[in-house]
Amino acid sequence: MKIATYNVNGINGRLPVLLKWLEETQPDVVCLQELKAPDEKFPLEAINDAGYNAIWHGQKSWNGVAILAKGLEIKELRRGLDGDPDDLHSRYIEAEINGIVIGCLYLPNGNPAPGPKFDYKLSWFERFTEHAARLLSYNVPVVLAGDYNVIPTERDAYKPERWVEDALFRPETRQAFEKLLAQGWTDAIRKLYPDDTIYTFWDYFRNAYGRNAGLRIDHFLLSPQMNDRLKAAGVDREVRGWEKTSDHGPVWIEVEI
Repeated sequence: MKIATYNVNGINGRLPVLLKWLEETQPDVVCLQELKAPDEKFPLEAINDAGYNAIWHGQKSWNGVAILAKGLEIKELRRGLDGDPDDLHSRYIEAEINGIVIGCLYLPNGNPAPGPKFDYKLSWFERFTEHAARLLSYNVPVVLAGDYNVIPTERDAYKPERWVEDALFRPETRQAFEKLLAQGWTDAIRKLYPDDTIYTFWDYFRNAYGRNAGLRIDHFLLSPQMNDRLKAAGVDREVRGWEKTSDHGPVWIEVEI
């Protein structure tokens, strides 16, 4: 079973890219972030025509997450996180597919830091970590996939010294990620490629993609029940080089069912 995560950076504007990638790679499940579209503008017909079912949690102009599944039933479990009734951002959706609980997330960017946006990032992160602990307590296979907006270590950034004050790399952010992992989650990419230079995001500026000046900020975290099922993982980095594409590349794992 192939599960992918992809920050599309605007699903309607990038729809041709998304459909081309789906056709070429045929993932079984896809977690999408940054739809940048309200619920009624989600391109369901095009997604269905590509062979996928979908659930989504949209928001006008910003955020937005979705889960697609090819020929598989999607049982929605939740949208949004507990702990802040005033938080209206569309950043989390969760479903059960083929016996696996899949959480799709778009963690706040947090810049400029310090400041209110960084405070919101850390607050959201804490709520997400609490929810992740609950998921582990259920003793079921879980995959948490998405754009975490976290650069976990120096090897996950081209010239990490340039990111020291950025919300994605500040000590508080990395510590929050380490706290999450310490619950018992496995970083799928690093399990299979502990020392490789792997990026999932390349800025639009300064020919970042051409120079491979990227970041690894899109992650798959696996519960202990999924750990031994992991068979392969990678980044479809060539998609970042397509015309009118997102600044992220799709990331994927293959797991045994």
